Amino acid sequence: MLLAWDASGLDMPLAQWSGGVRGFPLTEHWLLTSGLHEGGRMLSWLLAMWLTLGVWWPVGWLRRLEPRERVQLIATTLIAVLAVSSLKAVSATSCPWDLAAFGGVARHVSHWSWLPDGGSGRCFPAGHASSGFAFVGGYFVLRHASPAQARIWLALALLAGFTLGIGQQIRGAHFMSHTLWTAWLCWSIAFGIDELLRLFACRRAGGPAPATGSKASVSEVS
Repeated sequence: MLLAWDASGLDMPLAQWSGGVRGFPLTEHWLLTSGLHEGGRMLSWLLAMWLTLGVWWPVGWLRRLEPRERVQLIATTLIAVLAVSSLKAVSATSCPWDLAAFGGVARHVSHWSWLPDGGSGRCFPAGHASSGFAFVGGYFVLRHASPAQARIWLALALLAGFTLGIGQQIRGAHFMSHTLWTAWLCWSIAFGIDELLRLFACRRAGGPAPATGSKASVSEVS
């Protein structure tokens, strides 16, 4: 689906809904800058700090998780943020507000080309959206102990990610594809880490690995 979006060429038409040759009128709007951008980032890091401290001093529902699960929860979050930031650091793709079509100097090329577009680059994938999407790893941690809570956590993480991502798109900081690939990357990292930990735990217990999505615990398998 993401590859189909890339192939559709809908990034530019969608960006033109909020911007034009004179740029993006809402780039400096207080709600998008102080509210979603700065406020969203601050809330994200506060939550990450709480989850980190919760590894040693769990409060609330964190007490229902095993120590290794609490470590997995914060580890998947931080690794996802690091992965997105690392890709952005080497990306040759510039932001929409840098493109000639929106008053800048860069040309629009595919973010998969890895070729300089004449702009400042470092705009793919969407870093700010990862402030929400990075927490999707909580779904994999919670789904066995509390499936309902896991679905709520996942919904909130996706809602936060898309809200922050769309806010940046309205400002001209990102295309929709940047946000979608950030969501996919964060999900894939969380899923991959969960699978590796599950297989490691089962081998350590001396039993076969349960099927993905199974509610059986390691102790039940062994």
